[in-house]
Amino acid sequence: MISAKDVNELRNKTGAGMMDCKKALTECNGDMEAAVDWLREKGIAKAAKKADRIAAEGLANIFTEGNKAVILEVNCETDFVTKNAEFVEMIDKIGGAILKSEAKSLDEILTLDVEGQTVNDYIVAKTAKIGEKLSLRRAELVTKKDAENFGSYLHMGGKIAVLVVVEGANEDVAKDVAMQAAAMKPEYLRKEDVPAEVIEKEKEILKEQAINEGKPADIAEKMVNGRIQKYYKENCLIHQAFVKDGDIDVETYVKNNGGKVISMIRYEVGEGMEKRSENFAEEVAKQING
Repeated sequence: MISAKDVNELRNKTGAGMMDCKKALTECNGDMEAAVDWLREKGIAKAAKKADRIAAEGLANIFTEGNKAVILEVNCETDFVTKNAEFVEMIDKIGGAILKSEAKSLDEILTLDVEGQTVNDYIVAKTAKIGEKLSLRRAELVTKKDAENFGSYLHMGGKIAVLVVVEGANEDVAKDVAMQAAAMKPEYLRKEDVPAEVIEKEKEILKEQAINEGKPADIAEKMVNGRIQKYYKENCLIHQAFVKDGDIDVETYVKNNGGKVISMIRYEVGEGMEKRSENFAEEVAKQING
């Protein structure tokens, strides 16, 4: 019987997770030193030491097959690792595993099989081997109907990835829409998708701006309604001016080609994450001296 005290002791020694520690002790019949070695051999102890480090670099990618597509973002600590062939291969294998699955969440994805181990364990092993904290930040499996087309676009070698689904129009039109989203950074697909609280906050700010410009409250109210339309045109994909023809919006461009935009997912690597501020030369010196 493995006690909670032993699990906690092993965790303090190695930094590995509770479940990994319990598994190690079970595999080693409660032998503490053997369990430490087991975690080291599996790369779990080494990976755990990096768990608190910042990994906001990385790559996003898209994989498609038939009516299924996967978009994902995998993070690392430095941009150097994004050029590592083993890191790129890891992303390919994870993407392939998701594509073959019906996974609905990140938790489900982390349990999928890659080379005889779970995606989570596969990433842990690669963390130990490559020497940087690696993590699957987000991923989504998208399915389309036969009458729909995927539009995918990778920008800056995978720093930005966009996956759209367009009904009726062809793949070239779908790709144009994906490129638009990559360049113009819309937060939403259409104005109906903007949360009510976001609009209310925006209206408050716009009204305050109008009043600060010296406009009476009733005039300020009317100005807000006009300016909120501008907000939609800037932040909602289908209402944005089409980059290849500024006289029409994206919705009109797609409609003119016999279709409509069904969905959009846009990943920008590291968006919203804390970035490393540590000097790289200092990091190398620390590793050499450590």
